[in-house]
Amino acid sequence: MLNRKVTIPLLASLCLALLLPFSLRAGSAKQPPKLLNDIVDITPDFHDFSNGYFLADHLSDFDPETASGHLTWLRNRYVTRIAFDNMLAILQPFKGVTFPEGEYAVNPTLPFSLEFISPRTVRIRLVTGLPARNQGPSLMLVGGRAPHDAPWTMTNVEGGYRYSSPYGSVTVTENPWHVEFRDADGQLLTRTNHASDNAATLTPVLPFSFVRRSSDYSRSVVAVFSISANEKFYGCGESFTQLDKRGQRVYLWANDPNGAENRGMYKPVPFFMSNRGYGMFVHSSTPMTFDFGSAYSGANSLLIGDDALDLFVFLGSPKEILDEYTRLTGRSDMPPLWSFGLWMSRITYFSEDQVRDVAAKLRQYKVPSDVIHLDTGWFETDWRCDYQFSSTRFRDPAKMITDLKAEGFHISLWQLPYFVPKNRLFSEIVQKGLAVRDNEGNLPYEDAILDFSNPETVKWYQEKIGGLLRMGVGAIKVDFGEAAPYTGLYASGRTGFYEHNLYPLRYQKAVSDITREVTGDSIMWARGGWAGCQRFPVHWGGDAANSDIGMAATLRGGLSIGLSGFAFWSHDIGGFTTQTPEELYWRWTPFGMLTSHSRSHGAPPKEPWEFSQKFLDGYRRADDLKYRLMPYIYAQAKDCTERGLPMVRALLIEFPDDPGSWLIQDEYLFGSDILVAPLMEANTTGRSVYVPPGQWIDYQTGKGYSGGWHAIEAGQIPIVMLVKEGSAIPHMKLAQSTMDMDWSHLELVVFATKTNQATGLVCLPSDNVLHPLTVEKSGEALKLQANPLGDKVHWEIRTDAEYRRDTP
Repeated sequence: MLNRKVTIPLLASLCLALLLPFSLRAGSAKQPPKLLNDIVDITPDFHDFSNGYFLADHLSDFDPETASGHLTWLRNRYVTRIAFDNMLAILQPFKGVTFPEGEYAVNPTLPFSLEFISPRTVRIRLVTGLPARNQGPSLMLVGGRAPHDAPWTMTNVEGGYRYSSPYGSVTVTENPWHVEFRDADGQLLTRTNHASDNAATLTPVLPFSFVRRSSDYSRSVVAVFSISANEKFYGCGESFTQLDKRGQRVYLWANDPNGAENRGMYKPVPFFMSNRGYGMFVHSSTPMTFDFGSAYSGANSLLIGDDALDLFVFLGSPKEILDEYTRLTGRSDMPPLWSFGLWMSRITYFSEDQVRDVAAKLRQYKVPSDVIHLDTGWFETDWRCDYQFSSTRFRDPAKMITDLKAEGFHISLWQLPYFVPKNRLFSEIVQKGLAVRDNEGNLPYEDAILDFSNPETVKWYQEKIGGLLRMGVGAIKVDFGEAAPYTGLYASGRTGFYEHNLYPLRYQKAVSDITREVTGDSIMWARGGWAGCQRFPVHWGGDAANSDIGMAATLRGGLSIGLSGFAFWSHDIGGFTTQTPEELYWRWTPFGMLTSHSRSHGAPPKEPWEFSQKFLDGYRRADDLKYRLMPYIYAQAKDCTERGLPMVRALLIEFPDDPGSWLIQDEYLFGSDILVAPLMEANTTGRSVYVPPGQWIDYQTGKGYSGGWHAIEAGQIPIVMLVKEGSAIPHMKLAQSTMDMDWSHLELVVFATKTNQATGLVCLPSDNVLHPLTVEKSGEALKLQANPLGDKVHWEIRTDAEYRRDTP
């Protein structure tokens, strides 16, 4: 029974709180969640009767030449409205109760500005109070700062000002304040939401505003924009939920979701794009909640923990938006050729004998491979990371690495940045002040967690990692990184409220920098992420369940991270958590091979010879396919690094004018020319496939398909794989390692049954220069036009039918 003294506002607050999942009811976003690793949701702060609310209302002044001025915010508070048996919380103007009266603004007037970054990109900036933080270089932006382009053309319009470029316009109206974005044809894409825009609905809608918490007077912004009736949203990082975020609430807080089957994200990214022709990036590292029409279907509410808004808006198609976004936040470096080969792993190999045995059997069974990964068992004590090989189980790790490299294998090593008290490095880390502290100067948890905002920590850490790389290790697995303490104090002078989401970026940059310095390669195997992490390849999709559900969620995550600026992404083939059922592993393997980077990893066994002969043959066949396709894969990868495109590519990127392509989340384009549809259900040999516009040719059977839905049987390899008509796909002779590949003799397989011309790309690892290819058909003859590689490559040109006939 509730106490009768509980007030009506408190009752309303409780009712609002009960609507939220238990793990998210953390109170103020300035307070830690109830459980470590819980998602942080700042939504409750914007529905709390004790807080103050300030609604963006009108411009008090504005200089159209500098596109800057001041915005007046009207103070409001929540009250309840009851109608019969229905009670709602609504905002009403409030003069405030402060002392001394007159010393504090009731309705503050604060700076607002537009900046024109490029002809497609506009930056909105505003603050909610005195900006006290150092506005130094940003880790999220290339070079630390955003570039500036020549101003757009300004014209006066009724009630405001319009800025135009060849690709669209931005209109600022003074009273009521709006910022409107339009395309080049003048079509409204979206605009800010003012309180007066919501008169037509009975649903209480929080307009563009900021909240001031009563607990500590901290402030956070909610940037609210209109949503069109048929609008769809994509991106936000490696999200495993439905690809279209319309109707979803997305929590941008890096955490370990313990799998791929829930709403948690290892790699959240505060960036998204709309099918209306625009995208947005919130330049902040605070917790955020993006409500894509979940609370109210007409409002896109970006609830941002930060007390300032720094928002980049991009105009264009998905390709154009990704190009703009990755120019701003960075593009992936080109990984080394060997990294595109198969990574063989399990959790875990424990000894030198095991590693050498796996290497020998990979060659014995003719399973092409380039990397053997050692997970948590290479230390003296499993999981206790101290950067030293076990002296009892690894006789001579340096010699082992050298010997395996001579056989075409690179070694990858697992590690993490959390140190348990029994770790021999624990005391050193604590005594040298290299760990994150809490507000009492203690360790936030029992572990010592490296503070990568401290340059001394980075130096210490890179000495450890550098020693392994100098021993000959090829890549470091940059695992975890999503648990930076929320309440911790960091050497940067900030708390985890700002540092938590930046932690994966700092962590991966430290590894990338030392790897490139020692080996010259840009490669790691990373799990966490934030905006900017795409610069440091390669990332994988975490600990997916060994199930059809886990496989489907994994693919959604891959498509979503690709729509968030990441070129290279992988996953644990077959799933991670338990021993993979052979039938599932059989279907998952070709999906894993048809991604830029391929790793078999998880609970043992993962090695294909530990399963049936039929499975081994099928695994080898899918692996052989990848190695024969390496010239295509390498060239497409290079193209991705130059244009900010993903290798695992949602159909909507290549076919933005096709409404059907915006709906597909269980197929993908592998590069620009190959459509892949994995078999997602057990004991199936085919599936219903959505084929994008144009003509397509089945890679395995040669059967042709036009755009639309088709029931397609998979070929000998259990996956549907179609090639776009008019594609010239470079292949090469099968090798057991990229070290043994002959790039001087390549095959060009032409898929052109209805056209007389086919095009493709080629890039030699020796120079990393991308070249276009064009093949002309004249009767039965095929001729390469203007060979861009001259005498470097001898080409054998064949039709797809000839290639299928001659390839085992």
